[in-house]
Amino acid sequence: MNQPNLIILVLFYSRHGATRKLAELIAQGIEGVPGCDARLRTVPAVSTVTEATEAEVPAEGAPYVELDDLRDCAGLAVGSPTRFGNMAAAMKYFWDGTATEWLAGTLAGKPACVFTSTGSLHGGQESTLLSMMIPLFHHGLMVLGLPYTNPELMTTASGGTPYGASHWSGLDGKKTITEDEKRLALALGRRLAETAVKLRAAA
Repeated sequence: MNQPNLIILVLFYSRHGATRKLAELIAQGIEGVPGCDARLRTVPAVSTVTEATEAEVPAEGAPYVELDDLRDCAGLAVGSPTRFGNMAAAMKYFWDGTATEWLAGTLAGKPACVFTSTGSLHGGQESTLLSMMIPLFHHGLMVLGLPYTNPELMTTASGGTPYGASHWSGLDGKKTITEDEKRLALALGRRLAETAVKLRAAA
């Protein structure tokens, strides 16, 4: 009997589209692995006006994430642009609301990875990736990086780190994703999906 495809959640926040493009590449890498489907989801922006609320459904792009998406997924990729070397407030706000899932161990034992984009080349790519790992460790996820068997880690002159995929988007957010950045994002998606498949087989 054929098993249903594994759902790999690609959860991201993107202000100007650069992080979204990385998310789409990671999803492409996931879907290149037989038996895996990527589910793209985003989070609403955080407003400084406490009465302001986002519409329940975004006007365009990926739907907003729901807690059921965490329960349904067999693996998780998390992406955010950098904000002073840290994840964006919108992504942090989402994770701050997942205490119920943390207490239940909903994500424990699942594989995860992280990705980011920055306006400047040394604008905090690695520290942002590390900051996004912290709540994932608390949830018991098994966080994956990119090994140096990916030769692009040694040749990239823009984004791409062993901690996760990244993109140097420029101050206007319009720098094109380089071939090295693209290959590393695809490799990260594949690695995440392949790990989820191996974990299911082992179970």
